[in-house]
Amino acid sequence: MQSDFFRDVYEVVRLIPEGRVSSYGAIARYLGSAKSARTVGYAMNASHGLLPPVPAHRVVNRIGLLSGKHHFGEPNQMQNLLESEGIEIEIDQIKNFEKHFWDPNQELNL
Repeated sequence: MQSDFFRDVYEVVRLIPEGRVSSYGAIARYLGSAKSARTVGYAMNASHGLLPPVPAHRVVNRIGLLSGKHHFGEPNQMQNLLESEGIEIEIDQIKNFEKHFWDPNQELNL
């Protein structure tokens, strides 16, 4: 059974546009739980196979590292999904991270 927090995380992550990424911490801050970045990561872990799909590959750590990549089916799946959306990755880090960063506190509080 999903917690309300996990459901809220999934709602936010489903809003991240293709070709953009957010961070565990930015999502936690948006949900009013700034110290829950790790719990956002747990939610991403549990999201595989949910319907509607949760684009967990679009959530990375605060400096753009693909820190959750080992939770995808194959070692390069997270990178491949991001690259298919036009995001360049070099040594498990998003190039031009600031350009691709989607902050729900700015994007959803218009």
